[in-house]
Amino acid sequence: MRKYFGTDGVRGRANGVITPELALKIGQAAGLQFVRGNHRHRVVIGKDTRLSGYMIETALVAGFTSVGMDVLLLGPMPTPAVAMLTRSMRCDLGVMISASHNPYEDNGIKIFGPDGYKLSDETEQEIEALLDGELTSRLARPDSLGRAKRIESVHARYIEFAKRTLPRQLDLEGLRVVVDCANGAAYKVAPETLWELGADVIAIGVEPDGFNINRDVGSTAPAALIEKVRERRADIGIALDGDADRVIIVDEKGRLVDGDQLMAVVARSWREDGRLTQPGVVATIMSNLGLERFLGSIGLDLVRTAVGDRYVLEHMREHGYNLGGEQSGHIILSDYMTTGDGLIAALQLLSVVKQLNKPVSEICHCFEPLPQILKNVRHSGGQPLAADSVVTAIAAGRTRLGKEGRLVIRASGTEPVIRVMAEGDDRALVNAVVDDVVDALSKAAA
Repeated sequence: MRKYFGTDGVRGRANGVITPELALKIGQAAGLQFVRGNHRHRVVIGKDTRLSGYMIETALVAGFTSVGMDVLLLGPMPTPAVAMLTRSMRCDLGVMISASHNPYEDNGIKIFGPDGYKLSDETEQEIEALLDGELTSRLARPDSLGRAKRIESVHARYIEFAKRTLPRQLDLEGLRVVVDCANGAAYKVAPETLWELGADVIAIGVEPDGFNINRDVGSTAPAALIEKVRERRADIGIALDGDADRVIIVDEKGRLVDGDQLMAVVARSWREDGRLTQPGVVATIMSNLGLERFLGSIGLDLVRTAVGDRYVLEHMREHGYNLGGEQSGHIILSDYMTTGDGLIAALQLLSVVKQLNKPVSEICHCFEPLPQILKNVRHSGGQPLAADSVVTAIAAGRTRLGKEGRLVIRASGTEPVIRVMAEGDDRALVNAVVDDVVDALSKAAA
């Protein structure tokens, strides 16, 4: 068990879990972990648009400079842009201050290594050991302290990088695109990228005020995007989350397209073009059985991992896959990025739309999803999953669903809830199984 790091960095309520003191120590501990050799060490820090980002950024700067690292401040930038810039600017470390799709009260700290990949569990555990240790004696001498400076033109760097993921001759002329930036990190770069590629862009969720990130906008609240797509008769709607590492699509009819359908579209296109490095896609245990059946119908496998894009990426790297992701919209295209990138995933879909010259509703409906029910049970600690009544309910549920269904129960890595998900061909049966397990969990957690 890890004390600070969850499935996606350190996350929690600002000035509750994520305090200036903790951010300072994370800067010192992570800095010490990556101070290797005698060269001048550097770290890039990006953030989303939360009010608490200023506080955490300042504390991290103090931590990193105190151990001798120079700090390059990017300001509001998508998480994948921070990963990309960590590599391109030859930095020893990259940090993103964001709680992704969470409300503004929360914040978090995500860390990337010099290769632009999220840290391994082992490295995070080593940083945690430093966090609980005595660091004062390991701080830099007065003549070795780091400096901090704000970097200009980073938006242009990322926009050019994103555009280069498409064929040079391909543009988005003739497409009317609504993009919802969730009042988050991509509020500048996403509309600009689409406009430079020739699309007719209608942007919403581009007026951050420190408090409205993800509020009634973005990939977790798509109603505003659906309404705008219908109102403007757009060809497609693109919804990013607060740090723009995930994406949800809305077709021209106002229907949602999740990450499973996006992976199906890209997998089919890349298979036809000979671009898949392995005959399959890597996804998590939460992806719909419909995706697995569709991929099987075109000769591809679906490999499942634990929930979390980092685990998807670890399997992709270990086994040579270049396409993976999550149903929630984290799409990893490792030919281009070292982490999920909502904008680049959307661009790949737009590329298919232009090449096929068909409506998004036709292209993005690759399969009929099986009925899938997900419910959360909040708890205040303890081990409710270990209760005999819960173990019995889970075993009974799996027996009832049989081989053609699935039941997945897991503790969230980002909030104190247990998620219960079931799917199968019979919706009534799926509902009943989920309700039985939720009832048992609720009683055990009371």
